[in-house]
Amino acid sequence: MRSSTATHITSTSTPKRRVLLLQTQAENAGAQEITRLLGKGLGARGYEIFNVFFFRKSESFDEPPSTFYCASSRPGTPIALLRMLWALGSHIRSVKPDAVLTFQHFGNVIGGGVSRLVCRAPVIANQVSSAMSMSWPVRAADIVMGSLGFFDCITLNSRHMQREYTRYPSPYRARMKYVPHGFEDKSLDVPKRIARQRFKLPLDPALLGCAARLHPHKRLDAAIRLLAHQPSWHLALAGQGADEERLRLLADELNVVDRLHFIGEISPEKMASFLACLDVFVFPSQAETFGLAAVEAASAGLPLVVNDLEVLREVLSVEGRPAALFVDSSDGAKLFEAVSRVLTDQSLSSELRQNAKGLRSRYSVETMIEEYVQILNQAI
Repeated sequence: MRSSTATHITSTSTPKRRVLLLQTQAENAGAQEITRLLGKGLGARGYEIFNVFFFRKSESFDEPPSTFYCASSRPGTPIALLRMLWALGSHIRSVKPDAVLTFQHFGNVIGGGVSRLVCRAPVIANQVSSAMSMSWPVRAADIVMGSLGFFDCITLNSRHMQREYTRYPSPYRARMKYVPHGFEDKSLDVPKRIARQRFKLPLDPALLGCAARLHPHKRLDAAIRLLAHQPSWHLALAGQGADEERLRLLADELNVVDRLHFIGEISPEKMASFLACLDVFVFPSQAETFGLAAVEAASAGLPLVVNDLEVLREVLSVEGRPAALFVDSSDGAKLFEAVSRVLTDQSLSSELRQNAKGLRSRYSVETMIEEYVQILNQAI
């Protein structure tokens, strides 16, 4: 009897497995949304979740529970960088994680390296950065670390990404695993005029929109140039970034400032309201690994015009049926024609919306969580 009781106490007092999710900067963007969903899902499965960011980039970022910032802002000097790395290593040692999940290229290289120095937990690197966004030194470090075993597993979020990595060394490729992103439904059953009032947007004109970091790789200047071709269109941009000043100057040069609306960064909870404002989602990005914002917009019932990238053709389709109109966004005339078609051809818009309905089941959050549970079970 005494033995049975002791056994019961031991089994019920087993500590939760600790998982540390490590990212570069805290902001409301695609990679951070995936981390939020993953932390929430793994927490519901019984894991104890710790979130770490190198620094906070956005004041509006809605941080998850148990969040730690290694620095108050991006390190601008070698001494500040060393302090950030020391804080990162100290925090990892204090948490004593059973596994470390790193995200984005700096998160993988810096976070994975520091983790290996201070603890024995397996490192699972998530490749959510396009090759275009990596400098050669960072890419070289990633290749070396992945090949030498700094990462126990390397997840890729699209088949296109897998093909990009076919020329990497075989030890690196042996650690790769395809895990597509999941996403939360961002549809909202609210009249368009009501949704626009919430963001102080014009109630009646045709409203184009995009949710993305304001970065040159997103090529949002192509969306702004559309306004010069059609004086009745307006454009709303949700996001923040260093490219905002350049985009504002372009709008001034084109004399479209009064029809360009910078919404700023918005939380995941407000994204549904923003998407409900729009007539068409324009996504001219020149570099993506998945395109989470576009998938969310399509699933929410918006017709999409996106840059003709191989990865977007893969992700924005259901059983071979396109959920977006694909066009070379560097060709202004073709982009304008595509947006005009979506706005005027109701049959085309309805077809795209219908095709997009299958995205919810194709990119299920539960499926993504289950994949990571299996990875953790194998790694820990």
